[in-house]
Amino acid sequence: VRDVPGTSRTLTIRVMVGATFTTIPEIDLGDWSRDPAAFADRVRQICHEIGFFQLVGHGVDADFIERHIEHQRRFFALPESTKVTIDKALSPHFRGWERVGAELTGGLPDLREQLDLSSEHPVRGLDLDPPYLRLDGPNQWICDDLLPGFRAHMADYFERMGAVADTLLEVFSVGLGLEPDHLRHLFGDRPLSFVKLINYPPTPPDGAGVNPHHDAGFLTLLLQHDAGGLQVCNPEGEWVDVPPRQDAFVVNIGEMLQEMTGNYFVATTHRVIADLPRQSSAWFHGPDLTTRLDPLPLDASFGDAVAASPRHVGAGFMARRTEIESGVEGIESSEGAGVYGQQLWNYYCRSYPDNVARHHPDAAG
Repeated sequence: VRDVPGTSRTLTIRVMVGATFTTIPEIDLGDWSRDPAAFADRVRQICHEIGFFQLVGHGVDADFIERHIEHQRRFFALPESTKVTIDKALSPHFRGWERVGAELTGGLPDLREQLDLSSEHPVRGLDLDPPYLRLDGPNQWICDDLLPGFRAHMADYFERMGAVADTLLEVFSVGLGLEPDHLRHLFGDRPLSFVKLINYPPTPPDGAGVNPHHDAGFLTLLLQHDAGGLQVCNPEGEWVDVPPRQDAFVVNIGEMLQEMTGNYFVATTHRVIADLPRQSSAWFHGPDLTTRLDPLPLDASFGDAVAASPRHVGAGFMARRTEIESGVEGIESSEGAGVYGQQLWNYYCRSYPDNVARHHPDAAG
C-alpha cells in the first residue's frame, strides 16, 4: 500500500506471480461515476493481470449498434467490383478495402476481408522522414448513392467510440495514480485512431481469421456482431474464448500502454478462429503520430510488481518486418517503438509490405 503523491489516495498493488485466467471479466462503466477510485483500481488490476475485459454500461445505445451492424453488413454485401474501387492498395495512407488474405500477421496471411478507416487529417507530405508522418490523410469511401448513409454513420461511430475510449483513458490514469487527464493530454492536437470493419469466412483447419498478435495502439474497443471466434491466450498458453455480446465492447490493452507502463499493463496475445461466418468492428484508439511513448511517472510499486512477475518482465512486442525476416517469432521482439507513429509504421511494414513498396519505396526496409 502506497500513498499517491499530491493526493489523499493510496494504491494497493498486488503482486500476482504466476496468476492466470480462464474467463474474461465484465466491467460496468456506470460504476465509474458511482465510485471512481474503486472502479479505477479494479480496472487497473484487470489490465495488469489479464489485459482484456468486457465493457457494459458504456452509453452506446442498442439502436445505434443495430444500425452499425446493418451498415457494415450492407458494405460487405456489395459486389467485389464495387469494393475494389477503394482497394487499400490505392492508398499511400493504408486506408480502404482489402480481400481475404491481404494482411499478414507474424508473416502469415489473415483469412478475413476488411475495410480500414482512420481519423482524417490534412496530408503532411508523402516524402517526409520519418516516414510515419506520411500516414495522415483521407479515407477512401464508396459513393453515397451505392451505400446510402454509410459515410455519415461512420462519422457518428468515430465520435461515439472516441468518447468511450477517452473515458477509459481517464480510468486508466486514475488507476495508475496519475491525474485523470494525464493520458488524454498526451494525445496532442491531431489524434489518429483507426477502425477495422471485418468480415470473416469460416476458418479452415490450417489457418486463422487473424493470427496470434498484440494490438498496436493505446486500447481497442471491439464489437463482436453475431458469432464468436475471438480467443485470448492466458499465461498457461491456453486459449480462452470471449463470448460475443452485442451489449458489450471487448476492451484490450495495446502495446503503447504496455511500453509506457514498463510492462505493468499487458498487451495480451489473441487470435480469431471462426467456425461460422463472422463480422466484427474494432476501434483502435490512438494519439498524434508524434506522441512519444516515454515511461509514465508511476510509483515505484508498479515496477516492483513487474519485477516480481516473469510474465511481465518477459512480455514482448510484435516483431518488426526485418526481425520476422531474420527468424524472430511474431511476438518476441524486446523493443518498443518509442513513438506512436513509428509503432503504426512498423505495423504497416510487417502487415502490408507490398503496399509499402508501392507507395513508399524509399522507406520499405
